Amino acid sequence: MTSSIANEGLRNDEGEEQEKTPANSFLEEKLFKSRSISIFGQINDRLARSVSERLLALAADSDEPITLFVSSPGGHVESGDVIYDMIKFIKPVVRVVGTGWVASAATTIYLAAEKDNRYSLPNTRYLVHQPLGGAQGDATDISIQAEQIVKTRERINKLIADETGQPLERVEKDTDRDYWMTVDEAVEYGIVTHIVKSVEEVTS
Repeated sequence: MTSSIANEGLRNDEGEEQEKTPANSFLEEKLFKSRSISIFGQINDRLARSVSERLLALAADSDEPITLFVSSPGGHVESGDVIYDMIKFIKPVVRVVGTGWVASAATTIYLAAEKDNRYSLPNTRYLVHQPLGGAQGDATDISIQAEQIVKTRERINKLIADETGQPLERVEKDTDRDYWMTVDEAVEYGIVTHIVKSVEEVTS
């Protein structure tokens, strides 16, 4: 089945279209055939759209598993939510592989995979924390924004608790500040299930 995924240009870290080249087309084709997607860099609305399009295209092509590689400092909360929901929405199993660092909104995306489908390379670090926001405007606007930040924090804390098996009270305490974890600590926390060193350990 032909998909537009192979024809879409690559994007840089700012989400801007890069010039289409034979090398980029070759890379896109190989990633599509291997049913692989990568999330590297800042999470924003353009990245969310790009990843969602790829997930939908691969889901339309086959029910075979999809492998999602994640290395990101996080970014826009709602953009992370888009990818999280899309992973849950499509039929194929999505296996996530953490590499480098998986932080903030990237952790939300990582947790979208079923627990047995969460893999990590050995030197990856993980971060959970409360959502950040800068309220602006008049007093009413600031009050509304502050209320939304509280609601977002409560929702994300519940998501982390549900996906890791940790008590909500512990998650609330841990996310009150930057809570960094080594890969072994992330396994203990319930974020990571498998520490792997080769692709065969993921695809076998």
